[in-house]
Amino acid sequence: MDHWFYRNIVEPGKLPLLLALASFVLTFLVTRVVTRMIRAGKGPFRNVSSGGVHIHHVVPGVVLTVIGGFGAVAAVDNSGPSAVVFSVIFGVGAGLVLDEFALILHLDDVYWTEEGRKSIEVVVLTASVVLLTLGGFAPLGVNDLSEEERSDRLVLLVSIAVNFAFVLISLFKGKLRTAIFGTLVPFVALIGAMRLARPTSPWAKRLYRRRPHARARAALRAYHHDKRWSGPRRKLQDLIGGAPDRAISVHDMERR
Repeated sequence: MDHWFYRNIVEPGKLPLLLALASFVLTFLVTRVVTRMIRAGKGPFRNVSSGGVHIHHVVPGVVLTVIGGFGAVAAVDNSGPSAVVFSVIFGVGAGLVLDEFALILHLDDVYWTEEGRKSIEVVVLTASVVLLTLGGFAPLGVNDLSEEERSDRLVLLVSIAVNFAFVLISLFKGKLRTAIFGTLVPFVALIGAMRLARPTSPWAKRLYRRRPHARARAALRAYHHDKRWSGPRRKLQDLIGGAPDRAISVHDMERR
C-alpha cells in the first residue's frame, strides 16, 4: 500500500491535490452537519452576524481560497511542506465557497430552497472531476496516447481537436455534465455528441427548429430521462445536504 501510494500519488506530485480534495470534501460535509444543526436548533452552533448582517460562510471561504491559491502558486517545491499547507487551506476555502454556490449564482439566500440544490450538484461534480484527475485522466484524452504519438505533434493536435469537438457538441446539446466529464474521458463526450440534444439546448433550437420529429423525440427522451433520475438524484441530495424548507422556488415567488 505504501509503495502504491508513493508511486501513484507522491512521486507524480499529486499529494497536494489529494490533500486539497480531502479537505474540500471534509469541509463541505462538516459545514452541512453544522448548518443542519443550526437549522434544527441543536448544539452550540449559531449563525454569525455583525451589525445585523448575516455573515455567510462563503466570506471566510473566499479569503481562504485566495490565500491557499496564491500560496500554492508561490510555493517553490510542489511537494514541499508549504505547498501541502496551502493546498489544505485552498481545499477548505473551496469547500466553504461551493457549499454556497447557489447563493452566489442567485445573489440571494437560497441555501434551504430548491435552488440551493445546485450547490450540492456543483460540489459532487467538482469532487468527481478532481478524483478522475487523481486517477490519471488527462484533459481531452492525452493520457490515452502512447509516447510515440505524443511526440508526433500532428497526432497530438488532431487527437485534442477531435476530443474537444465532442466536448463542444455535448455542451451545445445541453449536456453540461457529459461535457465536463468528457473533458477527461473522451468516450463520455462521444456518447453525448451522438445522442439527441436536450429540447431547450442551443443545438435543438437551431437544428431541430424545422424537424418536428426530432424535436418531439428529444422532448420525449428528456422527459423519460428526468423522470427516471430526478427522484434518486433528489434523495441523494437530501441525504447529503438536507431537504429544502419548501417546494416553492425563488423564481416561483418572483412570478407571484
